[in-house]
Amino acid sequence: MKAEPRCRLETLALRKQLIGSSCRLFFPEDPVKITRAKGQYMYDENGNKYLDCINNVAHVGHCHPEVIRAAHQQNQLLNTNSRYLHDNLVDYAQRLSNTLPEKLCTFYFLNSGSEANDLALRLARQYTKHEDVVVIDHAYHGHLTSLIDISPYKFRNLDGQKEWVHVVPLPDTYRGLFREDHKDPASAYASEVKKIIDQGHQKNRKFAAFFAESLPSVAGQIIPPPGYFQKVAEHIHKAGGVFIADEIQVGFGRVGKHFWAFQLQEDFIPDIVTMGKPIGNGHPVSCVATTRDIAEAFSATGVEYFNTFGGNPVSCAIGIAVLDVIEKEQLQDHALQVGSFLMELLHQQKEKHPLIGDVRGAGLFIGVDLVQDQTERSPATKEAELITTRLKEEFIMLSTDGPGRNVLKFKPPLCFNTKDAQLVVDKLDKILTELEMGNT
Repeated sequence: MKAEPRCRLETLALRKQLIGSSCRLFFPEDPVKITRAKGQYMYDENGNKYLDCINNVAHVGHCHPEVIRAAHQQNQLLNTNSRYLHDNLVDYAQRLSNTLPEKLCTFYFLNSGSEANDLALRLARQYTKHEDVVVIDHAYHGHLTSLIDISPYKFRNLDGQKEWVHVVPLPDTYRGLFREDHKDPASAYASEVKKIIDQGHQKNRKFAAFFAESLPSVAGQIIPPPGYFQKVAEHIHKAGGVFIADEIQVGFGRVGKHFWAFQLQEDFIPDIVTMGKPIGNGHPVSCVATTRDIAEAFSATGVEYFNTFGGNPVSCAIGIAVLDVIEKEQLQDHALQVGSFLMELLHQQKEKHPLIGDVRGAGLFIGVDLVQDQTERSPATKEAELITTRLKEEFIMLSTDGPGRNVLKFKPPLCFNTKDAQLVVDKLDKILTELEMGNT
């Protein structure tokens, strides 16, 4: 006999009773109970439809039928580990290799972005025989202990910075050390990396990697200045380290112009790339791509790398289906076109509303930086929270990021369209007008 569906408050009470309180909810004062989703829309238990502007995991759209079909069909045949030969594993690796620079030709499959980043760290250390890691301020790379240690966003609230971790300034040309009026912000920010490396060498530290999100997300939807990664790569390679590009938030065509966000930095190729979140459209899959030399150095230990579920036939079938949908529905180009349209609308709002200090982004990865003062650029944290709450009341899901929690972040499923963009901006315009008139 099918149990009666619980009401939202009953579910909330059980969650408080059974689930760790550090596992937080969106809108904790009035959480939403989502029971189903389709495309770029989510539905609560009362059937209310919410426009999802933040779920970059459901990359090709919630519950995409082709992805579901691929999972179901493979589940009916076989799901096991990668110690047996299976075409799905090699077919998927081959498909991914077609999207990447030629030198990134060896793949490891895992189950989460955190697992992928942890393995990338191991690969770098084994290849270089060094320990230390350079990371960008406010970065977040995952929830494992090894990754908390290289995530200033987390470790500053926990045990602090380890001796082997070196933090460089966020390459933010809006509110960072070197801003939009600087003649060469890329070189200036890269010089900060060289300075940190030089200081480390004076203490006999040896560097394994520079580890960075291709577009820092938690740090506030940051677009590093062109040329920054190339110059940083020179510095870290000279120090005997490798460059790791974390594409977990921003890969698979989201940025529109390119399939991978690191490709926004012209003529730049990282040594290791990590993938997660959108790769399986909600199914737990992740991947590390690297060079043959780095992979062989890892194998040279004689210690097997085995991941029970990594690369299983079902996960690979899903991964292939996601790539098929991106290609068939031309979602990379769609992200470019819709993202450009949304950026233009948001720039118009910036001209109209003094609360908007900056609009930045690439494709459907966009940040709206809210400020209390256009000159001082002080974060409008309270206003940002109020705006996301009001948008929720209008059945639009949007959230904030950045050190000041003042950046409205847009990372919707790639099926998000121009009509959706217009709706969100119209609602945002109305709320900003009310705020400025003191009516909210």
